[in-house]
Amino acid sequence: MTYQKSDTAALYSHRWLMLSGVWLLYFCFGMTVTSLAPLVQPITDELKMNYTEMGGILGSWQLVYIATALPCGVLIDRLGLRRSLLIASVLIGISCMMRAFAQGQLTLFLAVAFFGIGGPLISIGAPKLIGIWFKEHERRLAMGLYITGMALGGITTLSITNSVMMPWMDGDWRKVLLIYSFVVFLSGLIWLLISRHPESIEMEGHLSKLERPPQVQVFLELFNLLPVRIIMLMGICIFLYNHGLSNWMYEILKTRGLGVERAGYWASIPTLIGILGSLSIPRMALPKLRFWILAGLFVSAGTSVILLKSYSEPIILIGLALKGITQGSMMTILLLILMEIPKVGSRYAGSAGGMFFAAAEIGGVLGPLSLGILSDNERNFQSGLTMLSLVCIILFALVFVLKHLLTAQQNEIVKPNR
Repeated sequence: MTYQKSDTAALYSHRWLMLSGVWLLYFCFGMTVTSLAPLVQPITDELKMNYTEMGGILGSWQLVYIATALPCGVLIDRLGLRRSLLIASVLIGISCMMRAFAQGQLTLFLAVAFFGIGGPLISIGAPKLIGIWFKEHERRLAMGLYITGMALGGITTLSITNSVMMPWMDGDWRKVLLIYSFVVFLSGLIWLLISRHPESIEMEGHLSKLERPPQVQVFLELFNLLPVRIIMLMGICIFLYNHGLSNWMYEILKTRGLGVERAGYWASIPTLIGILGSLSIPRMALPKLRFWILAGLFVSAGTSVILLKSYSEPIILIGLALKGITQGSMMTILLLILMEIPKVGSRYAGSAGGMFFAAAEIGGVLGPLSLGILSDNERNFQSGLTMLSLVCIILFALVFVLKHLLTAQQNEIVKPNR
Protein backbone atom coordinates (compact mmCIF):
# COMPACT_ATOMS: atom_id res chain seq x y z
CA MET A 1 0.00 0.00 0.00
CA THR A 2 1.62 3.24 -1.09
CA TYR A 3 0.80 6.71 0.08
CA GLN A 4 -0.13 9.31 -2.51
CA LYS A 5 -0.40 12.86 -1.26
CA SER A 6 -3.19 14.79 -2.92
CA ASP A 7 -2.44 18.25 -4.29
CA THR A 8 -6.01 18.85 -5.39
CA ALA A 9 -6.83 20.97 -2.33
CA ALA A 10 -5.02 23.96 -3.84
CA LEU A 11 -7.32 23.89 -6.86
CA TYR A 12 -10.62 24.30 -5.02
CA SER A 13 -11.97 27.50 -3.45
CA HIS A 14 -15.23 25.79 -2.43
CA ARG A 15 -13.54 24.00 0.49
CA TRP A 16 -14.68 26.42 3.19
CA LEU A 17 -18.31 26.11 2.12
CA MET A 18 -17.96 22.32 2.13
CA LEU A 19 -16.54 22.60 5.64
CA SER A 20 -19.54 24.69 6.72
CA GLY A 21 -21.87 21.95 5.44
CA VAL A 22 -20.01 19.30 7.40
CA TRP A 23 -20.01 21.60 10.43
CA LEU A 24 -23.82 21.80 10.27
CA LEU A 25 -24.12 18.02 10.04
CA TYR A 26 -21.77 17.63 12.98
CA PHE A 27 -23.86 20.17 14.91
CA CYS A 28 -26.87 17.87 14.43
CA PHE A 29 -24.71 14.89 15.38
CA GLY A 30 -23.90 16.54 18.72
CA MET A 31 -27.46 17.71 19.20
CA THR A 32 -28.83 14.20 18.72
CA VAL A 33 -26.19 12.52 20.89
CA THR A 34 -26.95 14.79 23.87
CA SER A 35 -30.70 15.13 23.28
CA LEU A 36 -31.60 12.55 25.93
CA ALA A 37 -29.18 13.72 28.65
CA PRO A 38 -31.32 16.64 29.94
CA LEU A 39 -34.47 14.51 29.54
CA VAL A 40 -33.31 11.55 31.65
CA GLN A 41 -35.65 12.31 34.56
CA PRO A 42 -38.95 12.70 32.66
CA ILE A 43 -38.15 9.76 30.37
CA THR A 44 -37.18 7.38 33.17
CA ASP A 45 -40.24 8.43 35.18
CA GLU A 46 -42.67 7.91 32.29
CA LEU A 47 -41.11 4.70 30.98
CA LYS A 48 -40.39 3.37 34.50
CA MET A 49 -36.65 2.76 34.08
CA ASN A 50 -33.70 2.96 36.50
CA TYR A 51 -30.26 4.51 35.94
CA THR A 52 -28.64 1.23 34.86
CA GLU A 53 -31.29 0.71 32.18
CA MET A 54 -30.98 4.31 31.02
CA GLY A 55 -27.20 4.00 30.94
CA GLY A 56 -27.56 0.99 28.64
CA ILE A 57 -29.85 2.98 26.35
CA LEU A 58 -27.49 5.98 26.24
CA GLY A 59 -24.71 3.65 25.12
CA SER A 60 -26.78 1.55 22.72
CA TRP A 61 -25.92 3.51 19.57
CA GLN A 62 -22.25 2.94 20.22
CA LEU A 63 -22.84 -0.82 20.10
CA VAL A 64 -24.20 -0.49 16.58
CA TYR A 65 -21.52 2.06 15.72
CA ILE A 66 -18.79 -0.46 16.54
CA ALA A 67 -20.25 -2.88 14.00
CA THR A 68 -20.96 -0.28 11.30
CA ALA A 69 -17.87 1.96 11.49
CA LEU A 70 -15.69 -0.21 9.26
CA PRO A 71 -18.40 -0.69 6.58
CA CYS A 72 -19.17 3.03 6.74
CA GLY A 73 -15.51 3.87 6.20
CA VAL A 74 -15.50 1.64 3.13
CA LEU A 75 -18.79 3.17 1.93
CA ILE A 76 -17.37 6.69 2.19
CA ASP A 77 -14.24 5.71 0.27
CA ARG A 78 -16.30 3.99 -2.43
CA LEU A 79 -19.52 6.04 -2.62
CA GLY A 80 -18.02 9.47 -2.00
CA LEU A 81 -18.66 12.15 0.59
CA ARG A 82 -21.60 13.87 -1.09
CA ARG A 83 -23.97 10.92 -1.01
CA SER A 84 -22.59 9.35 2.17
CA LEU A 85 -23.17 12.46 4.29
CA LEU A 86 -26.65 12.98 2.84
CA ILE A 87 -27.56 9.41 3.81
CA ALA A 88 -26.15 10.09 7.28
CA SER A 89 -28.43 13.10 7.84
CA VAL A 90 -31.50 11.07 6.90
CA LEU A 91 -30.60 8.16 9.19
CA ILE A 92 -29.82 10.43 12.16
CA GLY A 93 -33.05 12.37 11.66
CA ILE A 94 -35.02 9.09 11.68
CA SER A 95 -33.29 8.01 14.90
CA CYS A 96 -34.19 11.27 16.63
CA MET A 97 -37.79 11.00 15.44
CA MET A 98 -38.09 7.36 16.59
CA ARG A 99 -37.15 8.39 20.14
CA ALA A 100 -40.21 10.61 20.30
CA PHE A 101 -42.46 7.60 19.73
CA ALA A 102 -40.78 5.22 22.20
CA GLN A 103 -43.24 3.31 24.39
CA GLY A 104 -40.82 1.50 26.67
CA GLN A 105 -37.24 0.50 27.32
CA LEU A 106 -36.96 -1.72 24.22
CA THR A 107 -38.36 0.78 21.73
CA LEU A 108 -36.21 3.59 23.14
CA PHE A 109 -33.17 1.30 23.00
CA LEU A 110 -33.83 0.54 19.32
CA ALA A 111 -34.42 4.22 18.48
CA VAL A 112 -31.13 5.29 20.05
CA ALA A 113 -29.28 2.29 18.58
CA PHE A 114 -30.44 3.28 15.08
CA PHE A 115 -28.26 6.38 15.39
CA GLY A 116 -25.26 4.06 15.20
CA ILE A 117 -25.99 3.36 11.53
CA GLY A 118 -25.76 6.98 10.38
CA GLY A 119 -23.39 8.41 12.99
CA PRO A 120 -20.17 6.84 11.63
CA LEU A 121 -20.76 8.35 8.21
CA ILE A 122 -20.42 11.83 9.71
CA SER A 123 -17.67 11.24 12.27
CA ILE A 124 -15.54 9.39 9.69
CA GLY A 125 -16.54 11.53 6.71
CA ALA A 126 -15.69 14.88 8.31
CA PRO A 127 -11.96 14.21 8.89
CA LYS A 128 -11.73 12.62 5.43
CA LEU A 129 -13.25 15.74 3.85
CA ILE A 130 -10.67 17.88 5.63
CA GLY A 131 -7.86 15.57 4.56
CA ILE A 132 -8.98 15.80 0.92
CA TRP A 133 -9.99 19.46 0.59
CA PHE A 134 -7.37 21.14 2.81
CA LYS A 135 -3.62 21.26 2.54
CA GLU A 136 -1.51 20.36 5.56
CA HIS A 137 -1.04 23.91 6.87
CA GLU A 138 -4.84 24.50 6.88
CA ARG A 139 -5.88 21.18 8.42
CA ARG A 140 -5.26 22.15 12.04
CA LEU A 141 -7.62 25.12 11.72
CA ALA A 142 -10.19 23.13 9.75
CA MET A 143 -10.15 20.28 12.30
CA GLY A 144 -10.62 22.76 15.13
CA LEU A 145 -13.51 24.44 13.33
CA TYR A 146 -15.44 21.30 12.45
CA ILE A 147 -15.21 19.84 15.95
CA THR A 148 -16.98 22.93 17.31
CA GLY A 149 -20.10 21.82 15.43
CA MET A 150 -20.62 18.85 17.70
CA ALA A 151 -19.79 20.98 20.74
CA LEU A 152 -22.33 23.67 19.83
CA GLY A 153 -24.95 21.04 19.06
CA GLY A 154 -24.42 19.57 22.52
CA ILE A 155 -24.43 22.91 24.30
CA THR A 156 -27.62 23.92 22.49
CA THR A 157 -29.61 20.91 23.69
CA LEU A 158 -28.16 21.00 27.20
CA SER A 159 -28.89 24.69 27.68
CA ILE A 160 -32.31 25.09 26.01
CA THR A 161 -34.03 21.74 26.54
CA ASN A 162 -35.26 22.35 30.10
CA SER A 163 -35.14 26.15 30.09
CA VAL A 164 -36.86 26.80 26.73
CA MET A 165 -38.07 23.71 24.88
CA MET A 166 -39.77 21.80 27.70
CA PRO A 167 -41.77 24.83 28.96
CA TRP A 168 -42.65 25.72 25.36
CA MET A 169 -43.90 22.17 24.73
CA ASP A 170 -45.76 22.04 28.08
CA GLY A 171 -43.32 19.51 29.50
CA ASP A 172 -43.80 17.02 26.64
CA TRP A 173 -40.36 15.52 25.96
CA ARG A 174 -41.68 13.73 22.88
CA LYS A 175 -42.51 16.99 21.10
CA VAL A 176 -39.06 18.34 21.96
CA LEU A 177 -37.40 15.36 20.26
CA LEU A 178 -39.63 15.76 17.20
CA ILE A 179 -38.49 19.36 16.78
CA TYR A 180 -34.86 18.26 17.04
CA SER A 181 -35.44 15.64 14.32
CA PHE A 182 -36.82 18.30 11.93
CA VAL A 183 -33.62 20.32 12.44
CA VAL A 184 -31.57 17.28 11.41
CA PHE A 185 -33.60 16.76 8.22
CA LEU A 186 -33.17 20.45 7.37
CA SER A 187 -29.39 20.15 7.73
CA GLY A 188 -29.42 17.29 5.22
CA LEU A 189 -31.23 19.48 2.71
CA ILE A 190 -28.66 22.25 3.17
CA TRP A 191 -25.81 19.76 2.69
CA LEU A 192 -27.45 18.53 -0.53
CA LEU A 193 -27.45 22.08 -1.91
CA ILE A 194 -23.86 22.80 -0.88
CA SER A 195 -22.44 19.51 -2.17
CA ARG A 196 -24.02 19.94 -5.63
CA HIS A 197 -21.47 22.65 -6.42
CA PRO A 198 -19.43 21.83 -9.58
CA GLU A 199 -16.16 21.80 -7.63
CA SER A 200 -17.54 19.14 -5.29
CA ILE A 201 -18.62 16.98 -8.22
CA GLU A 202 -15.22 17.50 -9.88
CA MET A 203 -13.38 16.49 -6.71
CA GLU A 204 -15.47 13.35 -6.37
CA GLY A 205 -14.77 12.43 -10.00
CA HIS A 206 -11.04 12.89 -9.44
CA LEU A 207 -11.03 10.60 -6.42
CA SER A 208 -13.09 7.91 -8.12
CA LYS A 209 -10.35 7.47 -10.74
CA LEU A 210 -7.67 6.57 -8.19
CA GLU A 211 -6.78 2.89 -8.08
CA ARG A 212 -7.28 1.16 -4.73
CA PRO A 213 -6.06 -2.19 -3.45
CA PRO A 214 -8.63 -4.71 -2.12
CA GLN A 215 -10.32 -3.38 1.02
CA VAL A 216 -9.28 -6.32 3.19
CA GLN A 217 -5.67 -5.63 2.26
CA VAL A 218 -6.09 -1.97 3.23
CA PHE A 219 -7.47 -2.86 6.67
CA LEU A 220 -4.79 -5.48 7.34
CA GLU A 221 -1.93 -3.21 6.35
CA LEU A 222 -3.29 -0.33 8.42
CA PHE A 223 -3.85 -2.57 11.45
CA ASN A 224 -0.30 -3.94 11.14
CA LEU A 225 1.00 -0.42 11.84
CA LEU A 226 1.73 -0.36 15.58
CA PRO A 227 1.10 3.42 15.91
CA VAL A 228 -2.38 2.88 14.43
CA ARG A 229 -3.13 0.23 17.07
CA ILE A 230 -1.89 2.51 19.87
CA ILE A 231 -4.08 5.34 18.54
CA MET A 232 -7.08 2.99 18.46
CA LEU A 233 -6.47 2.06 22.12
CA MET A 234 -6.19 5.74 23.06
CA GLY A 235 -9.43 6.38 21.19
CA ILE A 236 -11.18 3.81 23.39
CA CYS A 237 -9.97 5.59 26.52
CA ILE A 238 -10.83 9.08 25.26
CA PHE A 239 -14.35 8.05 24.28
CA LEU A 240 -14.89 6.26 27.59
CA TYR A 241 -14.00 9.50 29.36
CA ASN A 242 -15.91 11.85 27.05
CA HIS A 243 -19.10 9.85 26.55
CA GLY A 244 -19.32 8.68 30.14
CA LEU A 245 -18.85 12.11 31.66
CA SER A 246 -20.90 14.03 29.08
CA ASN A 247 -23.93 11.72 29.23
CA TRP A 248 -24.09 11.82 33.02
CA MET A 249 -22.84 15.38 33.67
CA TYR A 250 -26.35 16.76 34.12
CA GLU A 251 -27.19 14.11 36.74
CA ILE A 252 -23.79 14.48 38.44
CA LEU A 253 -24.41 18.20 38.92
CA LYS A 254 -27.89 17.56 40.30
CA THR A 255 -26.37 15.32 42.98
CA ARG A 256 -24.14 18.27 43.95
CA GLY A 257 -27.20 20.31 44.88
CA LEU A 258 -27.86 22.22 41.67
CA GLY A 259 -31.45 22.64 40.55
CA VAL A 260 -32.82 21.44 37.23
CA GLU A 261 -32.18 24.63 35.25
CA ARG A 262 -28.82 25.42 36.88
CA ALA A 263 -27.61 21.87 36.25
CA GLY A 264 -28.53 22.28 32.58
CA TYR A 265 -26.62 25.55 32.26
CA TRP A 266 -23.62 24.29 34.20
CA ALA A 267 -23.51 21.06 32.17
CA SER A 268 -23.07 23.23 29.06
CA ILE A 269 -20.01 25.03 30.48
CA PRO A 270 -17.48 22.36 29.34
CA THR A 271 -18.91 22.44 25.84
CA LEU A 272 -18.78 26.25 25.69
CA ILE A 273 -15.16 26.31 26.84
CA GLY A 274 -14.44 23.35 24.56
CA ILE A 275 -15.42 25.44 21.55
CA LEU A 276 -12.69 27.95 22.35
CA GLY A 277 -10.26 25.14 23.07
CA SER A 278 -11.03 23.39 19.78
CA LEU A 279 -10.36 26.59 17.86
CA SER A 280 -7.07 27.37 19.56
CA ILE A 281 -5.39 24.20 20.86
CA PRO A 282 -5.27 22.19 17.59
CA ARG A 283 -3.76 25.21 15.81
CA MET A 284 -0.88 25.13 18.32
CA ALA A 285 -0.39 21.39 17.81
CA LEU A 286 2.60 21.57 15.50
CA PRO A 287 4.25 18.18 14.93
CA LYS A 288 6.95 18.73 17.56
CA LEU A 289 4.46 19.90 20.19
CA ARG A 290 1.52 17.52 19.63
CA PHE A 291 2.54 14.84 22.10
CA TRP A 292 3.34 17.31 24.87
CA ILE A 293 0.01 19.07 24.33
CA LEU A 294 -1.80 15.71 24.45
CA ALA A 295 -0.02 14.83 27.70
CA GLY A 296 -1.11 18.14 29.20
CA LEU A 297 -4.69 17.55 28.09
CA PHE A 298 -4.75 14.12 29.74
CA VAL A 299 -3.46 15.62 33.01
CA SER A 300 -6.20 18.25 32.82
CA ALA A 301 -8.83 15.57 32.13
CA GLY A 302 -7.75 13.55 35.17
CA THR A 303 -7.73 16.65 37.37
CA SER A 304 -11.20 17.54 36.14
CA VAL A 305 -12.88 14.32 37.31
CA ILE A 306 -11.17 14.57 40.69
CA LEU A 307 -12.49 18.12 41.17
CA LEU A 308 -16.00 17.04 40.13
CA LYS A 309 -16.09 14.76 43.18
CA SER A 310 -16.34 17.91 45.32
CA TYR A 311 -19.54 19.52 46.61
CA SER A 312 -17.98 23.00 46.56
CA GLU A 313 -19.37 25.02 43.66
CA PRO A 314 -16.13 26.98 42.93
CA ILE A 315 -14.16 23.72 42.77
CA ILE A 316 -16.83 22.16 40.54
CA LEU A 317 -16.59 25.15 38.19
CA ILE A 318 -12.83 24.64 37.86
CA GLY A 319 -13.45 20.97 37.10
CA LEU A 320 -16.00 21.88 34.42
CA ALA A 321 -13.55 24.35 32.86
CA LEU A 322 -10.82 21.71 32.69
CA LYS A 323 -13.28 19.24 31.17
CA GLY A 324 -14.10 21.81 28.50
CA ILE A 325 -10.46 22.42 27.63
CA THR A 326 -9.90 18.72 27.01
CA GLN A 327 -13.07 17.29 25.52
CA GLY A 328 -12.75 18.31 21.87
CA SER A 329 -9.02 18.84 21.55
CA MET A 330 -7.91 15.36 22.63
CA MET A 331 -9.65 13.58 19.76
CA THR A 332 -8.86 16.33 17.23
CA ILE A 333 -5.11 16.14 17.81
CA LEU A 334 -5.17 12.34 17.86
CA LEU A 335 -6.96 12.29 14.48
CA LEU A 336 -4.40 14.72 13.07
CA ILE A 337 -1.64 12.35 14.13
CA LEU A 338 -3.51 9.42 12.55
CA MET A 339 -4.08 11.18 9.21
CA GLU A 340 -0.45 12.24 8.95
CA ILE A 341 1.02 8.79 9.45
CA PRO A 342 2.73 8.35 6.04
CA LYS A 343 0.98 5.09 5.12
CA VAL A 344 -2.46 6.50 6.01
CA GLY A 345 -2.77 9.96 4.49
CA SER A 346 -5.94 11.47 3.06
CA ARG A 347 -6.35 8.62 0.57
CA TYR A 348 -7.00 6.03 3.28
CA ALA A 349 -8.52 8.42 5.83
CA GLY A 350 -11.93 6.78 5.47
CA SER A 351 -10.65 3.28 6.18
CA ALA A 352 -8.34 4.41 8.99
CA GLY A 353 -11.12 6.57 10.44
CA GLY A 354 -13.47 3.60 10.35
CA MET A 355 -10.97 1.51 12.29
CA PHE A 356 -10.38 4.31 14.79
CA PHE A 357 -14.04 5.01 15.51
CA ALA A 358 -14.98 1.31 15.56
CA ALA A 359 -12.46 0.85 18.36
CA ALA A 360 -13.15 4.16 20.08
CA GLU A 361 -16.86 3.52 20.40
CA ILE A 362 -16.10 0.51 22.59
CA GLY A 363 -15.19 3.18 25.10
CA GLY A 364 -18.28 5.10 24.06
CA VAL A 365 -20.38 2.13 25.16
CA LEU A 366 -18.47 1.39 28.35
CA GLY A 367 -18.45 5.02 29.53
CA PRO A 368 -22.18 5.71 30.06
CA LEU A 369 -22.87 2.09 31.01
CA SER A 370 -20.09 1.83 33.61
CA LEU A 371 -20.98 5.15 35.23
CA GLY A 372 -24.63 4.09 35.36
CA ILE A 373 -23.76 0.74 36.99
CA LEU A 374 -21.27 2.22 39.47
CA SER A 375 -23.69 4.97 40.49
CA ASP A 376 -27.01 3.12 40.53
CA ASN A 377 -26.77 2.47 44.27
CA GLU A 378 -24.66 5.31 45.67
CA ARG A 379 -26.26 7.97 43.41
CA ASN A 380 -23.37 10.42 43.87
CA PHE A 381 -21.07 9.16 41.06
CA GLN A 382 -17.95 9.07 43.26
CA SER A 383 -16.88 5.57 42.16
CA GLY A 384 -17.51 6.39 38.50
CA LEU A 385 -15.38 9.52 38.69
CA THR A 386 -12.56 7.58 40.32
CA MET A 387 -12.69 5.09 37.46
CA LEU A 388 -12.40 7.92 34.90
CA SER A 389 -9.34 9.32 36.65
CA LEU A 390 -7.60 5.95 36.22
CA VAL A 391 -8.44 6.04 32.51
CA CYS A 392 -6.68 9.40 32.24
CA ILE A 393 -3.54 7.94 33.84
CA ILE A 394 -3.52 5.20 31.16
CA LEU A 395 -3.82 7.85 28.43
CA PHE A 396 -0.93 9.82 29.88
CA ALA A 397 1.30 6.74 29.67
CA LEU A 398 0.19 5.82 26.15
CA VAL A 399 0.98 9.23 24.67
CA PHE A 400 4.68 8.73 25.39
CA VAL A 401 4.62 5.23 23.93
CA LEU A 402 3.10 6.70 20.75
CA LYS A 403 5.66 9.52 20.70
CA HIS A 404 8.52 7.03 20.91
CA LEU A 405 7.14 4.88 18.08
CA LEU A 406 6.44 7.73 15.64
CA THR A 407 9.70 9.51 16.39
CA ALA A 408 11.62 6.30 15.67
CA GLN A 409 9.71 5.81 12.40
CA GLN A 410 10.32 9.43 11.36
CA ASN A 411 14.04 9.04 12.01
CA GLU A 412 14.09 5.97 9.77
CA ILE A 413 12.37 7.92 6.97
CA VAL A 414 14.78 10.85 7.04
CA LYS A 415 17.89 8.71 7.53
CA PRO A 416 19.94 8.98 4.34
CA ASN A 417 20.36 5.83 2.30
CA ARG A 418 23.74 4.23 2.72
